Amino acid sequence: MKINVERGAFLKALSHVQSVVERRNTIPILSNVLVDAAKGTVKLTATDLDIEIVESLPADVLRNGAATAPAHMLYDIVRKLPDGAMVQVELMPGDAGRLQVSAGSVRFELACLPKEDFPQMAAGALPHRFRLAANDLKRVIDRTRFAISTEETRFYLNGIYVHAAKDGKAPALRAVATDGHRLARFELELPDGASDMPGVIIPRKTVTELRRLLDDADGAIEIALSDTKIQFAFSGVDLTSKLIDGTFPDYQRVIPSGNDKALTLEAKEFGLAVDRVSTISADKTRAVKLVIAKDKVTLTVVNPESGTATEELDANYSASPIEIGFNAKYLLDITNQIEGKQVRFMLSDAGSPTVIEDTDDVRTLYVLMPMRV
Repeated sequence: MKINVERGAFLKALSHVQSVVERRNTIPILSNVLVDAAKGTVKLTATDLDIEIVESLPADVLRNGAATAPAHMLYDIVRKLPDGAMVQVELMPGDAGRLQVSAGSVRFELACLPKEDFPQMAAGALPHRFRLAANDLKRVIDRTRFAISTEETRFYLNGIYVHAAKDGKAPALRAVATDGHRLARFELELPDGASDMPGVIIPRKTVTELRRLLDDADGAIEIALSDTKIQFAFSGVDLTSKLIDGTFPDYQRVIPSGNDKALTLEAKEFGLAVDRVSTISADKTRAVKLVIAKDKVTLTVVNPESGTATEELDANYSASPIEIGFNAKYLLDITNQIEGKQVRFMLSDAGSPTVIEDTDDVRTLYVLMPMRV
């Protein structure tokens, strides 16, 4: 194998694929990226056996072939080469298995592992196929991923549950994440081809890698899935992932429908106030107490070690007074996702879950469990 490739394009592709490679691997070949060159294209592949990223880019292929090289080291080498340089990558002849990477007077030789040992992740049949705009897929992830559970014992909550929902006025593609303390739900108009898709749980690491890749994507994302795997294809990149093999709980049961106390606030102002008063606490998990009365809210944080903080805000509220506490970090996670000018809290009492809505976006809904204060 021998190729010439522009440094910027090579670096961008390497940055995409190397991020899936774990820093510590018990299986040496999983630390490597597979570089496969043929017909004017170089294809880079990396996997951790649960996720596989394949990216293709144009290159001057002088000799077809394939080799593996340490993913993070190859990325660091190309990152430190001069801007605009042409990078030559050549598999040296002989049994030693060395990959030479050079640009101008700079030359590196990297130890390779046999390309035959590199695992191929077979996607299998992916019968359900549809397309989503890149911006819509970004929104699906951003509105929900902060609520993914990190608790390994409840593994079925360690991802975003995506399914075709037909319980509303119109069929929708719905994404839900919850950690038991809060729930985030976002929905889009159901795309063509998605109506018969099974409900799938996309793992947290896959969500993170996909979101990183979407920063460099535009146009439509091709999505194909089965009961066990999902694949996203766009801009020369294919990301294939296993799905979480578990049953997502019936989230509809935790979304209250009888909350009748409506509190409306300026979203940005409220978020800044929560951030300010929570400064008094050692960590952001301390409860913020909301004392809600007619057209005003008083936020209070008490830290026995360092003191107290209060702030009063104007609000739109006409129901009976209520005092309720929430985890400050969870409140900030949700208010950071509110794009509209105002946020609406639908409350019941101090011990029941609260529904939080973006007044400008009916597609988004959050549920937050209160804390004792």
